[in-house]
Amino acid sequence: MRPSQIAAVLAGELAAAEAGVHTPVMLWGPPGVGKSQIVAQVGARAGVPLVDVRLAQMEPTDLRGIPFRDGASVVWSVPAMLPDAARHGVRGILFLDEITSAVPTVTAAAYQLILDRRLGEYRVPPGWAIFAAGNRHGDRGVTYQMAAPLANRFAHYELEPELDDWIAWAHASGIDARLVAFLRFRPDLLFQFDPARDAAAFASPRSWEYASRALAKFRHARALLGEALGACVGAAAGAACRAYIEHLEAMPDVVDIAAGKGGEVPRGLELQYAVAAALVRHIARLPAVRQDEAVNHALDYARRFRSASSA
Repeated sequence: MRPSQIAAVLAGELAAAEAGVHTPVMLWGPPGVGKSQIVAQVGARAGVPLVDVRLAQMEPTDLRGIPFRDGASVVWSVPAMLPDAARHGVRGILFLDEITSAVPTVTAAAYQLILDRRLGEYRVPPGWAIFAAGNRHGDRGVTYQMAAPLANRFAHYELEPELDDWIAWAHASGIDARLVAFLRFRPDLLFQFDPARDAAAFASPRSWEYASRALAKFRHARALLGEALGACVGAAAGAACRAYIEHLEAMPDVVDIAAGKGGEVPRGLELQYAVAAALVRHIARLPAVRQDEAVNHALDYARRFRSASSA
């Protein structure tokens, strides 16, 4: 599902918690697609607190608490990190992040918390939603196969990056407009994660945010900019982004071209090839009912290439 759909699902589940019909949600997805950020945004938009519990960093007693003697009985102390209506509020989100990276003994301790909304004497406040997130098995992360009893306690959704949703987020978050224009030009570079490759840096919605920071930090150090972009999104994507930024004034808007609004034709053959490739990628993503008209506009535009090259 695309990020905007996931956000709508989570917002609905948060509202359902107050009505007593909430189902815990598990978000799956490769690293860098924004699982944690979407959960945080849902909480912020609803104006409710978010309690982020990283199970991968815990021991079973960290979640269940430590036993101590109370007269003739042994009781368990309640960890202060768990939601409490008096301290945190009557509504909120309990977020179990990195759940697939937690050792099985810790996830076993979470079974009762997720299904029954309790741990021993502790109760999750009624208005709190329970969300979890983790990487898929095979994403080159530290992951454990989710046990069937735990998996059966969730409704499962898989998050996939989607350019239009990322652009909407980028505009609202102050991401450098040149990066937004570049990814509209090269949507295939929004996310390039290959678990079979041993690459430290790769293009993802999260790493493009880092690239935006690099543009701000090294805007006056052009010799460093290419390396800084590559360090965030990988060498190939970083080089393509830098080349686009350097030739930005000569690059037309492929969205306008496909819509029949024309645009200047770049003179260099390399730039013309890049525009043609970007047009193909853009038109392929359009609804089928709009593609024929967009192809005609693109062909009208492409007929001007030869005259621009000879000018």
